[in-house]
Amino acid sequence: MAERLITGAMAPDFTLKDSSGQDVSLASGRGANTIVYFYPAAATPGCTKEACDFRDNLASFTAAGYRVLGVSPDPVEKLAAFAAKEELSFPLLSDQDHAVAEAYGAWGEKKNYGRTYEGLIRSTIVVDPDGKVALAQYNVRATGHVAKLRRDLNLDA
Repeated sequence: MAERLITGAMAPDFTLKDSSGQDVSLASGRGANTIVYFYPAAATPGCTKEACDFRDNLASFTAAGYRVLGVSPDPVEKLAAFAAKEELSFPLLSDQDHAVAEAYGAWGEKKNYGRTYEGLIRSTIVVDPDGKVALAQYNVRATGHVAKLRRDLNLDA
């Protein structure tokens, strides 16, 4: 299993294609806080709930100085359809070879209905303006995660 990131560590830089085929990098957000959330598959019930929660809270994240990036192993075309259908206004990034997920500790062994396999571990990493990990959350639940993240970032004040 990939090693999980810890608070204070440098977040691995990356450049991935977004749902429109444009390159988006972590480095392009230096100077601001970035929320990088990893989700297993676009257009599935849990991932849709989580993405819509981020969409519905995007204005408050942005007002507090955060940008949001969603990362999944889906191809760009699937991300484009998902973003259009759910009216998602933040970048969804394609990590088809799951190299970024591995670098962030968000790829590893999973168990489901007695079956063990390798896959994406629903995770959220908050990167500070200097590129360091400010918060690392692994095995998060799709439902209620954004509300918990807002509390953890003291955005509900």
